[in-house]
Amino acid sequence: MSHPLLVGTYQPGRTVLHRMPVGPKVLLLAVFSVAVVVVRSMPASFVTLALAVGAALLARVALAAVGRALRGLLVLVVVVSAVQWWVNGLPRAAETTLDLVALALAALVLTATTPVNALLDAIVRWLRPFRRVGVNPERVALAFSLAVAALPATLTLALETRDAARARGLGRHPRAHLTPFVVRVVARAHETGDALHARGLGD
Repeated sequence: MSHPLLVGTYQPGRTVLHRMPVGPKVLLLAVFSVAVVVVRSMPASFVTLALAVGAALLARVALAAVGRALRGLLVLVVVVSAVQWWVNGLPRAAETTLDLVALALAALVLTATTPVNALLDAIVRWLRPFRRVGVNPERVALAFSLAVAALPATLTLALETRDAARARGLGRHPRAHLTPFVVRVVARAHETGDALHARGLGD
């Protein structure tokens, strides 16, 4: 079984996106993500996908990394799109598929052009003024790093769930994928929470 990686490892380079500061890149990704979620139409989905592909080309992201990201995303796309098709029809399912691929590529571009340590340092720096109102910047950065680290593991769970459903002859049933996948993700979250609490980080 393959081990997907949605969030790419940093790829050193000298492109415009590599030289851009962390702040503008994160802001652009946030604006892009909001636009993908808010603007719901097939033409808009094609435009956002084209923008994400253009950013990946501009950043010269390795094709192997793009392939791993899209292959890892395939299971989630199939499950989510199947549910959308069932509930809202084929056009909405197609939109959802394009939007998920666009978001995955945009996230891949960010992580491929920005070292993780630079992202975490920026988060701590941005949140430091909020320390006086009870925000702990280091804990927020820890939560972000855990979220980033959890993505490959979550996709691995998705692939394992898909393989188990196929082994039972239920490969075409969305519920056979979705229900055990959600249960396993929640269980993994509880395990992570227990591990953090045991180290005094859950209070």
